[in-house]
Amino acid sequence: MSVKRTLLLTGLILLSAVALVVVFTSWYTVDESEQAVVITFGNADETITDSGLHFKMPWPIQKVEVLSKETYSLQFGYEQNEDGEIEAYDDETKMITGDENIVLTDLVVQWKITDPEKYLFNAENPKQILHNATSSAIRSIIGSSTIDDALTDGKADVEADTRNLLVSLIEKYDIGVSILGVKLQDVELPNDEVRAAFTAVTDARETKNTKTNEAEKYKNQKLSEAEGEKDAIISRAEGEKVARIQEAEGEVEIFKKLYAEYKGNQEITRQRLIIETLENVLPNTQLYIMNDDGETLKYLPLQPTTTSPVKETEETTEPTAEASEGSDKQ
Repeated sequence: MSVKRTLLLTGLILLSAVALVVVFTSWYTVDESEQAVVITFGNADETITDSGLHFKMPWPIQKVEVLSKETYSLQFGYEQNEDGEIEAYDDETKMITGDENIVLTDLVVQWKITDPEKYLFNAENPKQILHNATSSAIRSIIGSSTIDDALTDGKADVEADTRNLLVSLIEKYDIGVSILGVKLQDVELPNDEVRAAFTAVTDARETKNTKTNEAEKYKNQKLSEAEGEKDAIISRAEGEKVARIQEAEGEVEIFKKLYAEYKGNQEITRQRLIIETLENVLPNTQLYIMNDDGETLKYLPLQPTTTSPVKETEETTEPTAEASEGSDKQ
């Protein structure tokens, strides 16, 4: 084989290799759950977020880094392997609270890549930076909280404060990621004896809260009953007030009518009122009405009886016309 033929064959082989490289490195695909960064001679040139087939300059002029749009989970303080078993890292989760107690705290941070260029070029290892920032944030919040807050009612506040602090740190680092959420998994005491003592204290606190709520419910019930009774008494009093007023107004009307009659015939009305008063004061009593020579009207004797009402005696003299008109038999 001649040298010229050898060089021609070598050239064809190199040309074929270059052609293959150009063909296979001039296009790429992006899935719906992915995003890509086109890098030209080591510099980020373009961010691709549209899914489908895309073309670029062949390698080594341009290359593509494809990143996921999905949400990632950072497990701080533990790790779950492929078999579902959890391996805890107590040295990482051991922290001191603001009242100088030791707790073990692990959590999960939900995050995603929002700026692929910054994620690729602003930090060498953005995941490690995120891990370190998470450790700094949770230790800072636990260090300013009491053990009661960390273990019981204050967990929600610890989560919220940790998330806010972590978001602030990540914004300062500017590594192209966003924090979606922080969820505390476990906040525990480091040994069984302390854990049992704290559990007893927690149970006592819950019992106290239950009793307090029951007492508050009983108080509200009694207050409601007292309010109802008070309203009933006021309502009855208002009814009696209206009845008394109406009764008084009726008596006033009766008095006005009597007064009108009295003005028309004073003597007869006076005698009738006297006799009616005696009937009311001395019920079931036999009355004898007598008229002597001095024209003095006497009432005697007044003896209780069960017989028929008042009768005029036959032995008395015949009463005057005025007395006859003013006296009624009882």
